[in-house]
Amino acid sequence: QVQLVESGGGLVHVGGSLRLSCATSGRTFSTYAMGWFRQAPGKEREFVAAISRSGDSTYLADSVKGRFTISRVYAKNTAYLQMNSLKPEDTAVYYCAAAILGSSWQYTTHSGYNYWGQGTQVTVSS
Repeated sequence: QVQLVESGGGLVHVGGSLRLSCATSGRTFSTYAMGWFRQAPGKEREFVAAISRSGDSTYLADSVKGRFTISRVYAKNTAYLQMNSLKPEDTAVYYCAAAILGSSWQYTTHSGYNYWGQGTQVTVSS
């Protein structure tokens, strides 16, 4: 079992930055890949970013590439999403997720993850 708790969301003006944190517990952090998804009102949950178990590979949605960075710190059992140059379109509830997979990891797909946090609200005002 893996427990995930997001934090760091809030209200920020367009062009600002936020860093989201996803603290994990219940299982060895290095055994699972991590991902970030977001869901805006009236829209389906969409993929934002992912990082492999080893941290060697990262993946970003086209909509956030060049602005967002995903990382993980093994000593803290925590994954991060650094969000820069925020736009109103980034407003959503952001969820972190853990994937207990060895191969065939569908990192852009909701079903590719086994555990989910409760989400943290990010609001970008214009």
